[in-house]
Amino acid sequence: MAEKILAPLAGKVVSVNIAVGDAVEEDDEALVIEAMKMETPIYIPCNGTVQEVRVKEGAEVEEDDVLAVIE
Repeated sequence: MAEKILAPLAGKVVSVNIAVGDAVEEDDEALVIEAMKMETPIYIPCNGTVQEVRVKEGAEVEEDDVLAVIE
């Protein structure tokens, strides 16, 4: 079953550390979002393979936007 990585807050994506096809493990750092000059790392919620990455560096995201999908 696919697991979605959601943005916990609105902000700007400053780094994307995953790509489609990557094998990932729970608690790997997937992305970093900056909000109000503070960087917040976003972690992988489960072991699996990256099926989709829906954002790029520099993108503005809103809270609860889907950032990536892990299968």
